[in-house]
Amino acid sequence: MKLSRLLPVLLLCGLATAPIAAMAKGTEAASVTSPAPAPQKAEMQTKSGLYITAKQTYEMKHNAGERKVVLIDVRDPVEIMFTGYTNETDIHVPFKVVDPSVFNEEGQKYQTVTNPDFAAEVQERLAALGADKDAHIIFMCRSGSTRSAPAADALYDAGYHNVYSMVDGFEGGKAKEGDHKGARVVDGWKNSGLPWGWHMESSKMYRVLR
Repeated sequence: MKLSRLLPVLLLCGLATAPIAAMAKGTEAASVTSPAPAPQKAEMQTKSGLYITAKQTYEMKHNAGERKVVLIDVRDPVEIMFTGYTNETDIHVPFKVVDPSVFNEEGQKYQTVTNPDFAAEVQERLAALGADKDAHIIFMCRSGSTRSAPAADALYDAGYHNVYSMVDGFEGGKAKEGDHKGARVVDGWKNSGLPWGWHMESSKMYRVLR
């Protein structure tokens, strides 16, 4: 089912650094150097081998030079509404959305559904921004793993090779000890002193045509 039909139902229900080689999945090396080291977890690795932190993303966007730098938020729209947003975002297209019709008792969470039109929708929005396949495109999810990495791979497969996964995401990682143990207070856009808030720019937010 196309996400454009599914999403309304779901919503109603509920820089300078050392170069590295491309790491995962046996693909060719990236044509540019990676601002951040490659993550150790396989699910966080990308075909392009390009990784970046939230702070490095902000620096790259504000010191782009002749590069076209685009930040894409791939989080669920409801997630953004409740956890925050940054105006530095250029494009919002969800890679996955929550399906409230399927609940995992063991994991205590709802199932997520991958957007089948993700790559096409992102390319359409990139074209509207005048961003070609040489653009530097950064994908941001909550914590830099199960969405930003495969999102980057989807655009890599479409011929965009300067694609980065933001390794700490918008909310960052969980504290392993202390008063905030288990809370997402380690790095990430929200914890790095970068601009964010609750006001979402309607012109950038994902829309479903009815």
